Amino acid sequence: MQKPLAVVRDTPSEPTASGAPSDALGREALDACFLGPYGENDALLERLVVEFLRDHVYWRRNFHPEDPPAIPTRAAQQPGYQAFEARMRRELHALSASLKKSVPFHSPRYIGHMASDLLLPGLAAQWLTLPYNPNNVSEDAAPVTVELEIRAGLQLARMLGYPDDPARKDCAFGHLTSGGTVANYQALRLALALKAFPVALRAAGVRDIDVPDSDSAAFNLGRSDTLALLDRWHAWLATQHADQRRAWQTRVRNERIETRGLVGFFARHPALSPPRVLAPVTAHYSWSKGLKLLGLGRDQLTLLPEHGMRLDADALQHVLEDCLRERQSVLMVVGVLGTTEYGTVDPIDRIVAARDGMHARGLGFDVHVDAAWGGYLATLFRNADGSLRSRDEVATGFARFPQPEVHAAFAALGDTDSVTVDPHKLGYLPYGAGAFVCRDHRAMALLAEEADYVFDGEGASDYMARFRRLGQYVLEGSKSGASAAAVYVTHRVLPLDHAHFGQLPKQTVLAAEAFHARAERFARELADVVHASVPFQPDSNLVCLALNPAGNRDVARANAFVRRLHEDLRCDPHRPLQVKEFFGSMTTLRPEALGLVELHRMAARLQLDPATFDGDADRLVILRHTLMNPYLIDRENDISYIDRYFDYLAARVRQSAAPSPAPTE
Repeated sequence: MQKPLAVVRDTPSEPTASGAPSDALGREALDACFLGPYGENDALLERLVVEFLRDHVYWRRNFHPEDPPAIPTRAAQQPGYQAFEARMRRELHALSASLKKSVPFHSPRYIGHMASDLLLPGLAAQWLTLPYNPNNVSEDAAPVTVELEIRAGLQLARMLGYPDDPARKDCAFGHLTSGGTVANYQALRLALALKAFPVALRAAGVRDIDVPDSDSAAFNLGRSDTLALLDRWHAWLATQHADQRRAWQTRVRNERIETRGLVGFFARHPALSPPRVLAPVTAHYSWSKGLKLLGLGRDQLTLLPEHGMRLDADALQHVLEDCLRERQSVLMVVGVLGTTEYGTVDPIDRIVAARDGMHARGLGFDVHVDAAWGGYLATLFRNADGSLRSRDEVATGFARFPQPEVHAAFAALGDTDSVTVDPHKLGYLPYGAGAFVCRDHRAMALLAEEADYVFDGEGASDYMARFRRLGQYVLEGSKSGASAAAVYVTHRVLPLDHAHFGQLPKQTVLAAEAFHARAERFARELADVVHASVPFQPDSNLVCLALNPAGNRDVARANAFVRRLHEDLRCDPHRPLQVKEFFGSMTTLRPEALGLVELHRMAARLQLDPATFDGDADRLVILRHTLMNPYLIDRENDISYIDRYFDYLAARVRQSAAPSPAPTE
């Protein structure tokens, strides 16, 4: 049996006299991070690919060197071999030619969706691992990369402020998924298992471990109370003889919601009703899909109003008070750390405070943060030792970032129950690499497909051994070990703190601030042609722009105007890429997301009549800009692609707003 890899925790770098770690990522190192907009680092990537391809071949040849080659050296001269090679080359050349129509995510001219160039450490690690083809469902199929995935989860936990020491009883646990959608499903699945487990203990007749005295009380425990109950259950089982232990395990298993199903569970407990999930109105559609998949149904999703594109914490409190009064259970409240449409940050600190306050009053629920987009921004808020930086420390070098409420939201991450993060978004890694991180790994026992619910011993070795059977806990039946290697190696090369990985999102936030300032100048310079406004203060590196032709009051006409502009910014596979100056995206602003006060304020800035938000024009179409590329401000060549974009947009706006020429006689 292969010896397990030792538990490795990232250690802080020694600070220099300036206070920065000695190996902090500077501009010169940043230039080595990516293949580059012009393919500048092609030689570096080629050296890495060739070196590790050769290394893989040596590994194959040295596995049992006494075995003779199965493919003879003369094979390459055979007609069948050559014909196969020719077909393969032809199809690969055809594929390569077709891929030239792909979206140029690598270019600073691309400011559309959440994609950019890929980090070389991750790209090289993924390519290096692919020929080994590990399947991270278990250590039998992936003895190395399963542990790398567990460690990558601990790296992310540290970034979020969760406990990351496997020797701790309450250490966090994280695993990779195909993306944020599956991570959100995992959050729902875990929350439901935790919520229903105390009820199953009651139904099975377990009484000696301080089980709540009613189904309602058991169903409304908070996560901390449920985990304490789970500990008592494990400890009590350990005192039973083997036959008794198995009998109790079977009784409890038969009462669990995972065994009975939703219909059977709620029929068995008629005093209970399916719990609700509360999420902001701008939440990702994966929450609706997830509730349907779980069988709870879309009706159990309550969408909360927002204020300035951020969850309205007062409205949340009002809904929770209603739930408490009506004895309506709540499964979780979802906060979004960087919405995929607008990049705004919900008040995570106030959501956590609401959870704690309602828990004390008998309404327990989880707080999950959907940080698929904004999760890696947390690196800006972390020191090398994992501690939180003050707002003043984070704000150094920025004009407005972070606002006090944004810093408070990031500071509260460590007090939430679980988080979704996407390494394939702001982690600059290949698709699909999402991640689910749970603050306390003990909860994961309830998801194990073949668990006995009794863990022997404590400590790092048990933590690693437990989760090497990863397939028992995750939704996927097969999962890429190469993706795990990419995430882990990237985090080792660029530790998840402000001095290392944080330098990447720092560049993008600086670009967002420059973009915002340039948008305000654009609005002044084109005031005679168009009313332009950034509709809300950006919280991250995503900036939207609302536009309305001068003299227009109608929302429908403003939407048509923006759609015409977007036609020039969208990818068109039927035209050469080079005819496009820039690539952007668009989204919509819904009145219910803005709130009535913000709606009227924005309409006034754009000189739109709020009464025209009706019918097919029930929302406002706006341009959306994702500023991920670290070379948007090219200091080497003294080029601002932000300035160039606004010069281009100004020309297109003037052209689109110009009256059509009168027809000739």
